[in-house]
This record gives sequence, structure tokens and C-alpha cells, in this order.
Amino acid sequence: MVRCPKCATEIDVDEDEVEEGEILACLECETEMEVVQIHPVKVNAITDDEDEEEEEEESEDGDDLEDDDEEEEDEEEEV
Repeated sequence: MVRCPKCATEIDVDEDEVEEGEILACLECETEMEVVQIHPVKVNAITDDEDEEEEEEESEDGDDLEDDDEEEEDEEEEV
């Protein structure tokens, strides 16, 4: 049994059925948490800041692809 790090609601988690890195959600407050240890089960809340950082990284990667496409087009025009 673990508790939600945000609202302290008990969450029924079986050590044998959960894996490290798995994402769980609190049924009371909908906080998402990551399983960081399984014997005993321990979780860390996933904050919105982490989600925003991941989205920024993904969008930056996407920008790089667009820049590469533009460079290839410029090179083709020069030939």
C-alpha cells in the first residue's frame, strides 16, 4: 500500500504486479506518479514542470528537423 504524495490517499499497489518506471494515477486527485522502487513500492509525483520540459525538448527536436529540411532545399537550389 502506498499513499499519493499530493493528497495522501491510500493506493492499493501489489509489489508483484508493478514495475519500476510504471506510471500510476491517484483516483482522488488524479496526480500522476512514477514507481521508483518496487520492494517496498515507492512513488514520486510527476510534476507539471517535468511534463513541460519534456514537451519543450520534443518541440526543439522538431525544430531541428525543419531547419535541416530548409538547408537541404537551399543546397538543391544552389546546384
